Amino acid sequence: MRGGEGVNRPSGGSKWMVLAAVMLGGIMGPIDASIVNVVLPSITNFFHADIAIAQWVPTVYLLTISSLLLLYGRLGDMLGYRRVYLVGLAAFTVTSVLCGLSQSIGMLIFFRALQGVGAGMTMAVSFAIITSAFPPEERGKALGINAIAIAAGLAIGPTLGGVIALHLGWRFVFFINVPVGIAALAWVPRVVPHGLTRSGLRLDLPGATTAFVSLLCLVLYANRGQSWGWSSPSSLILLSMAIVSGLLFVHMERRASQPMLDLGLLANRTFSLANLSSLINFMAQYVMVFITPFYLMSILHFSVDKVGWVMTASPIAVLCVAPASGAISDRIGTRLLAVCGTAVGSVALFLMSSLDASASPFDVMWRLALFGFGTALFQSPNNSAVMGSAPRAYLGVASGILATMRNVGMVLGIAVAGAVVYGFAPFATSQPPSSFTSAQSQEFLSAVQSAYVAGAVLAATASLTSIAASRRRGPSETTGSDGLCNQKASYK
Repeated sequence: MRGGEGVNRPSGGSKWMVLAAVMLGGIMGPIDASIVNVVLPSITNFFHADIAIAQWVPTVYLLTISSLLLLYGRLGDMLGYRRVYLVGLAAFTVTSVLCGLSQSIGMLIFFRALQGVGAGMTMAVSFAIITSAFPPEERGKALGINAIAIAAGLAIGPTLGGVIALHLGWRFVFFINVPVGIAALAWVPRVVPHGLTRSGLRLDLPGATTAFVSLLCLVLYANRGQSWGWSSPSSLILLSMAIVSGLLFVHMERRASQPMLDLGLLANRTFSLANLSSLINFMAQYVMVFITPFYLMSILHFSVDKVGWVMTASPIAVLCVAPASGAISDRIGTRLLAVCGTAVGSVALFLMSSLDASASPFDVMWRLALFGFGTALFQSPNNSAVMGSAPRAYLGVASGILATMRNVGMVLGIAVAGAVVYGFAPFATSQPPSSFTSAQSQEFLSAVQSAYVAGAVLAATASLTSIAASRRRGPSETTGSDGLCNQKASYK
């Protein structure tokens, strides 16, 4: 072994250049994830496709990313984070062109799957690159600043998508990635260090395969279970395959000499519970993200553009608060901020459940901003706790797991919200909101309010797991067998 990635950190201002380069590449993913949903109706009409088929355009992208993140994290530990990140950037940029040039809905779905392969590479190792570049006392600040790219992408994506679709056409939603991708490809090699590869390692193919199958089946079950029926034969087969593959993965990793995931990581309470907190928090977040546009359009009868600018209240709050939250966590520890952030998010979701059909835009926006404030308080410190509790030899795997929690949490949150709404208002699965009677509109409002309460319960649960993740104050450091300094349990 020649060492570990990130032992020799950039010094002075160069580490901030590393962060800026990662943010430039990282902003494309959030923009792409939010922008495509806006233009999906235009794509459906252009190809004269069924909605059920067109829905695979965003779905296959999410499936590909979520099921491969753990593999990419391991490859980063083996081959170097910069190499994996650059391959992902190049793949994402090229496939963006191919998506824009698609001549059929089937071709677009195929290229979206390939685009997800590239996006997953950049997502899987971004936290590892940042953690390698910054010392522990600046890690939270750096991760907080990185959150600006994610929040900005989510904030501008819907509005940008609407403008592009109106004036240029849906194809330019994909073409817009190209100049950003080329700029990132030119910049990242200049500022991100090569790092050191670890020789003598081999990829755990059985573990990689079972992890892929388990995550793919789980995400597909959560994504399509509502439309297929949660207890339909197809859904139950998917769920069974997810469980069996997951159990096989654990069994194989225990016996493997070089496992893809060292299960010893999960014995670290900080690492395991902080990741669990991230999963549950993203579930709560995507209850809010999924339900609120339906409430705004179906109950308050807002126009599409009005929905767009109302929804920006939350990511704008994240953009403003996340850097400060990360910097503060470097000084006072992560526990208090993580617990308070999830608690604030729970209160915001509960306050959303009190809205009725007479709410004003301001009534919604200040609640969304409060939720964004809580999200920002939580995410940067929690991410810092996860990455700080992982040995340096496994930063790629830790980064991949954290990214997997984010993506799977998004899918599960949408599934929970859909299950609650359609459980309380089953007519909404087959009727457009414009055809609701007065009684049905009131019933739909009650269902939406119940979904917000479910989200509040999820956020409160994340607060409890954040408390449980805490350990003794003050990180301890040991030197592992590879001669690297492994920082343990930094959840203070």
